[in-house]
Amino acid sequence: MTPDFWQDRRVLITGHTGFKGAWLAAWLDMLKAHISGFALAPEGLPNLWSLLALDDRIAQTIADINDEAALDAALARDRPEIVFHFAAQSLVRRSYHLPVETFAANVLGVVSLLQAVARAPSVRAVVIATSDKCYENLERAEPYTEADRFGGRDPYSASKGCAEIAAAAMRQSFFQPHAPEGHPARIATVRAGNVIGGGDWSEDRLVPDIIRGCLGPEQRAVIRAPRSIRPWQHVLEPLAGYMALAEKLHSGEEGFDSGWNFGPGAENERPVIALARGLVETLGRGRLEVVENPNAPHEARILRLDASKAQRQLGWTPTLDFSQTLSMTADWYARWAAGAQAADVTRQQIRAFTQKGI
Repeated sequence: MTPDFWQDRRVLITGHTGFKGAWLAAWLDMLKAHISGFALAPEGLPNLWSLLALDDRIAQTIADINDEAALDAALARDRPEIVFHFAAQSLVRRSYHLPVETFAANVLGVVSLLQAVARAPSVRAVVIATSDKCYENLERAEPYTEADRFGGRDPYSASKGCAEIAAAAMRQSFFQPHAPEGHPARIATVRAGNVIGGGDWSEDRLVPDIIRGCLGPEQRAVIRAPRSIRPWQHVLEPLAGYMALAEKLHSGEEGFDSGWNFGPGAENERPVIALARGLVETLGRGRLEVVENPNAPHEARILRLDASKAQRQLGWTPTLDFSQTLSMTADWYARWAAGAQAADVTRQQIRAFTQKGI
């Protein structure tokens, strides 16, 4: 990632009011990019977007990603060169209750966005975030590469596999170099999972559930799948990769408009209970209670990504080990709970991360 590239660059973030979108908005604001956002209103209080207080510096459109007129108007008004697409229904367990909403947001949303981009002459690069769960998970030990098969047994995972197929079809049908008379924007998809960091308050997600429990009146957090193994990574790690990829796409260089994995190494793999205990210890308050439900909806026990393509072709390498990832996450919440301004803590963590040489 080249910091100078982003100064005065016009960037649209869909889903900017969500966890990953808000972190990217804060980072790009520090790099002096011209940012616009397109998303639904943030859910609940507290939420990271509201705490960052970026409304006065970012032109926002609050609308559904499948609102064709609103998308066209936002692209015409903001004239972005680069689009990061995060707008999605991002929760596995919610997808069991709202499968239609999940497929509409995660699959049709990709098609709606790319159809609008194909009518927007300013755009030169689009990075579409899907998920590590886009792969057909055989619960195998070997990490998944970009050549592996898409699939998914739950609505969320299946929607992300479908999003990958939809993005590839739109890219090959309407964008150069695949369609010679097509739009010049380069389109890529990015896959990451088990992303953690301060400011996430999503429902039915491990870190927010632990934080809510530990900081609540009972100081008690419930863990439902303690033995499931995950490769944990801080949110800034994949975002750095997405930005490096966007720079390559913007240049028009061949060979980057494809799918990319961004995941940590094996040293960051830990069972859920290890992360939970580390958070409680670092926070200095709370206790854990394991409550396993044999009738709970299926969730994968293990899923690893092979990120060697990004390391080889983009020069992207994860820099935070598990203890650093855990410490940054817990420290963000601890400082916020003690009265620190979330925007200040977020910017300080971004500066510390970038000083590691990203």
